[in-house]
Amino acid sequence: MGNSVVTGAYGFIGRALCRAIAVRGGEVTGVARGTRPADVQCGDWLSIDLANATPEFSRDTDTVFHLAGKAHAISEMSADDVENERVNVGGTRRALDAAAAAGTRVFVFFSSVKVFGDHQQRADRALVEDDTPEPDTPYGRSKLAAEQLVLDDTRIVHRVVIRPALVYGPGVKGNLARMRDAVERGRFPPLRDTGNRRSLVHVDDLVSAALLAASAPVAGGRVYHIADGEAYATRRLYLAMCVAGGRAPASWTMPAFAMRALALAGDAAGAVRGRRAPFDSAALRRLGESAWFGADRARGELGWTPLNTVESWCTSGRIG
Repeated sequence: MGNSVVTGAYGFIGRALCRAIAVRGGEVTGVARGTRPADVQCGDWLSIDLANATPEFSRDTDTVFHLAGKAHAISEMSADDVENERVNVGGTRRALDAAAAAGTRVFVFFSSVKVFGDHQQRADRALVEDDTPEPDTPYGRSKLAAEQLVLDDTRIVHRVVIRPALVYGPGVKGNLARMRDAVERGRFPPLRDTGNRRSLVHVDDLVSAALLAASAPVAGGRVYHIADGEAYATRRLYLAMCVAGGRAPASWTMPAFAMRALALAGDAAGAVRGRRAPFDSAALRRLGESAWFGADRARGELGWTPLNTVESWCTSGRIG
């Protein structure tokens, strides 16, 4: 594996990537703000905020995996183009400068399928890398701009952009964790199948794709969607999480009008309390949306084969 740098090393994906590199015998330098967490497997640690400062990487750094940036869930709470650009674009520029100064040959950038705006999501076809991104959020715009920086930077020989779908696995946070917790407590409404289609990928499969992209000559200058190949309806996720939590699925499904009424009640409660309710119109809209992406390019060019599905994760006993 040689010597690698992982920015954003304390995150859900960063921790898994550091662990995988270490298991394969590589040396890892973790980069993130703050002190090194005890459970991050890396030899060295650089405490730095890439949004404000350029790090100095070791001259023997072979590969930089750049994950650091403003998280999607946090970013979407603020319609702030300036802040997203400062963190996601500026941080990527500084990571590229550090990699180039160290003579690094490989740079793998973790972007996001959010470069495709919500208006592009559809249930009749998976979006592929050749489709034109049209981001409609500050986060999506900043990620697309950062992608272009990486692909245009000829100082680094082997540059790759990967766009993970929604990532799941042990220790996952965000919407999937909230859904899992609600299902386990019997507080998640038994939805009917609305026909929506979502792409997901297990964190271990994402890491294996990133490592292949770093080493495969064909990957230079390429963009890859990374998804496990399944098309998940929200109903399917609900059923899988029921199994994981040892809870029998409800024998009935909530009618659409009842879901809308519940969402409107959440809107009203949020307006009174000054903060969003756990279930409101925005949450209802998310549950019915599609976000479907094809990953045939990664399978064909990288020889990548995902080994997990949401169902296998939920029955593995490692969903927490």
